[in-house]
Amino acid sequence: MKNIVLFASGGGSNAEQIMRYFSQSKTHKVALVLANNQNAGVLAKAEAYNVPTLVFTKDELNNGFVLRHVQAFNPALIVLAGFLLKFPADIISAYPGRVINIHPALLPNYGGKGMYGMHVHRAVLENKDPESGITIHYVNDNYDEGNIIFQQSVPLDGCLTPEDVALKVLALEHEHFPRVIEELLNEQDN
Repeated sequence: MKNIVLFASGGGSNAEQIMRYFSQSKTHKVALVLANNQNAGVLAKAEAYNVPTLVFTKDELNNGFVLRHVQAFNPALIVLAGFLLKFPADIISAYPGRVINIHPALLPNYGGKGMYGMHVHRAVLENKDPESGITIHYVNDNYDEGNIIFQQSVPLDGCLTPEDVALKVLALEHEHFPRVIEELLNEQDN
């Protein structure tokens, strides 16, 4: 059984989709959900799937505490699903090529510090882009600059608000993120 460790900061809709997708798998499972916010909705969602959780502080993320907890679960893949803090170099270097993130835009556009959630959707709309989408990428030491694994676009016809854009992008995230995770895990066997 290959373990997936999820990091999230908020409601956890992507994390929930991933837990649902792998809940019936005989080869992969979500083994741990970590959050930097004790009020994050993802914690209740993990509990509903009987997935252990850990809440940590920014200091604990950067002082080795979180790394030690992650190591105890021997993850085949670490997935950032709406995780808003800069991911620490010690975890990235402990799991080279096994830390991925989803970004709600077509990178390299609309990436970087502070570009998440509605900030991204608002910028896309203000720039009158005809499409947006998702980018699943490896995590490196810089926000949203890791090698791209997968992208999918969606036309923004009829989108008048950032919330309209968010709905279209979220549908792509839920459709593709769990499948791409599974493909990456299966590739590890080859």
